[in-house]
Amino acid sequence: MAGFKQPQNQSASTPSVPQPAQTPQKPQSAAAIVGLVLGILAIVISWVPIVNNFAFIVGLIGLIFAIVGLTGTLRGKKRGRGIAIAALVVNILSVALVLGTQSLYGAAVDSALNGPAASSTTAATDDTADGTSDDAQKSQDNAGENTDEGSFTNLAVGTTVELENGLALTVNSVQTGLTNFDGTTMTGVNVTYVNNSDSEVDYNSFNWKGEDAQGNRTTSTYYSEATSDLGYGSLAAGGTVTGDIYFEGEVTAAVYYASAFADSETASWKLA
Repeated sequence: MAGFKQPQNQSASTPSVPQPAQTPQKPQSAAAIVGLVLGILAIVISWVPIVNNFAFIVGLIGLIFAIVGLTGTLRGKKRGRGIAIAALVVNILSVALVLGTQSLYGAAVDSALNGPAASSTTAATDDTADGTSDDAQKSQDNAGENTDEGSFTNLAVGTTVELENGLALTVNSVQTGLTNFDGTTMTGVNVTYVNNSDSEVDYNSFNWKGEDAQGNRTTSTYYSEATSDLGYGSLAAGGTVTGDIYFEGEVTAAVYYASAFADSETASWKLA
């Protein structure tokens, strides 16, 4: 039809809807993660003797990382507050474990080196009116004075000392004025071991030292005329052994050390 125009195809345009701006995600706290890893490592190695010294340092470093990580999360700069708190707890625990295990191992090493301590004494009885000699009474007094220290000193000959492991020691008698093959003056001390425990224990004459009037202490030595020297060996449960120990010179005290590595005496008997 004249004058009629065909309508042109027009594409309908949809108005764009503005999208909300996305907030950038905060980064994970690397310090918190490192602190947690170090704390776990410190706990694992805190139970290993000697190595746990290194665990203490690791725990301290981990604690620093944990604090840095927690500070960052509290300020809102980082995420991972839960990890940071866990790292803080784990590292504090690791440091406490190191201190505890070191104390435990230290006590065990000290016990192994120094041996069992003396726990009680039985004084020798003699011919006084009350059945207790003057020396025995002194021995009882000394035992009472030294019990708290774990050391029993200046005990009378004949006094028995009971150790924590059930071993009982008695200095029975002393022989002075002995002469060795080379003319050296010797002192002999006769001792008895009784094993009152349920297990085997060792004995050794080198656990004894002789002390002279000047306070010098020397180890036991060879005596050419010895017939019943103590020597060394093992004593079965319920067993007993008696033998002589010899020292050079005039000895005024017999001193017993529970271990060859002990840095202090366990008991001593006054001989003169």
